[in-house]
Amino acid sequence: MPASIILSHLTLSAPDGRSLLPDLDLSFGPERVGLVGRNGIGKTSLLRLISGELSPQSGRVSVSGTLGVLRQAVQIAPDETVAELFGATEALALLHRAAAGDAGIDELGEADWTLEARLSAALAQVGLDAQPDTRLTALSGGQRTRASLAALIFAKPDVLLLDEPTNNLDRQGRRAVIDLLAGWRSGAIVVSHDRELLETMDVIVELTSLGATRYGGNWSTYRERKALELAAARHDLADADKHVAELARKAQATAERKARKDGAGRRTGAKGGMPRIALGLLKDRSEDSGGERARLTEARRAQALEAAATARERIEILQPLSVVLPSTGLPPNRTVLTIDRVTAGHQRERPILRDLSLTVTGPERLAVTGPNGSGKTTLLALIAGDLRPFAGSVRVLAGFAMLDQRVSLLDPAVSIRDNFRRINPQADENACRAALARFMFRADAALQRVSSLSGGQLLRAGLACVLGGKTPPPLLLLDEPTNHLDIGSIEAVEAGLRAYDGALVVVSHDEAFLQASQISRRLELPLGRATTLS
Repeated sequence: MPASIILSHLTLSAPDGRSLLPDLDLSFGPERVGLVGRNGIGKTSLLRLISGELSPQSGRVSVSGTLGVLRQAVQIAPDETVAELFGATEALALLHRAAAGDAGIDELGEADWTLEARLSAALAQVGLDAQPDTRLTALSGGQRTRASLAALIFAKPDVLLLDEPTNNLDRQGRRAVIDLLAGWRSGAIVVSHDRELLETMDVIVELTSLGATRYGGNWSTYRERKALELAAARHDLADADKHVAELARKAQATAERKARKDGAGRRTGAKGGMPRIALGLLKDRSEDSGGERARLTEARRAQALEAAATARERIEILQPLSVVLPSTGLPPNRTVLTIDRVTAGHQRERPILRDLSLTVTGPERLAVTGPNGSGKTTLLALIAGDLRPFAGSVRVLAGFAMLDQRVSLLDPAVSIRDNFRRINPQADENACRAALARFMFRADAALQRVSSLSGGQLLRAGLACVLGGKTPPPLLLLDEPTNHLDIGSIEAVEAGLRAYDGALVVVSHDEAFLQASQISRRLELPLGRATTLS
């Protein structure tokens, strides 16, 4: 039977009591599914429920077939090797004994003579050049991710569960993962914000606060459907608001007519033209009919308000974030950064950057790219002053802000709001709340302690605090800004950066992000060679 995963009436809450997965019903077959949704909505939790790491508060998870799981953080033991990751240590040792003539006859019968070739093929499939005895600690984070993915392929599971598989990968690694999934013919559930990767999916499942919605087709098809849904939601909201206004107008007209009629009755009674008992009956009848009309009007008004609230909620879910930034005041063609023949790294005898020269003038946008280990983050550390060069000079000639992958400019012990007020001391409370709301930290969400935020929420909070002030810095340094953001937030940041009139230096492997951010120049850092870019 083909592999399948069925989720029935699944419910899960976050540690703070917030509902993550409310009464979820979903099923997955032998298909490639892209799981998308805003940060904190429960995507990773859903994968952990399917894999059995978490238990639901209610409902049931049924899995038919074997699972292969790739988590965001790859945990390794200090001496673990590639062979151990593949579970092939003993089988490889047997092959080595056989090659040396030390294996017994019984052992030779158990030997897997195709093992080395299959292991090499799995590593090659993810673009990784490593030997079975290579220690995982000798690999970069991106290389370890690729090795873990290769081990999953090697095990041939019925369904892959992948949590952000292209995070921390260089361009070559991303391409290898994208190509692998494009050719994958078994089941896969992939949590990702990588739009290139999502283009290879058969189905997109979107998680929102209202539940899960399934869209047949890849990312582009999903976006087209979402645009149509947004247009329909806006139409429904306009109709609902119009209905509420119409009911209010009618209620006002009815009240005015009743007031005029009641006034006429009182004047007639005062003249003595009608018996008092008849006046009392008319008054009672008027009050009864007026009360019934009022109840009916209020019921209709409540229904209309509920319809408007529902339509508004749909727009809140469907509407892309919109970020508008004030001007930095950076004059055109002003030089903001000069790097002159710099050699730098963490070990003087093994520099990462050699003889690098670079000039950046506002408001140009420079993308720093290159394979893992080529010195991209080292270059940003030099510009930020966190690292001193062994030779040459670095001069930053304008105010700047640096957002590293840990967003270390934020104090984890205090709230997002308090961080904003510290970084932007000139901003009053209203300006602070308005700026944070633009990055989806509204009301109590702005009071969350930074240490409690997810990776995506953390970077979004950093961007809000740096870019949301009255005058953003003229030079902005970003280190892999899309690694932990959901797609809606990525698109909001792209929109904000397009409106940003300062100079930008960004390290990123996300080609879609670089293009959307209107990068004007690129610095490709090769491994271990001198680079000059003026």
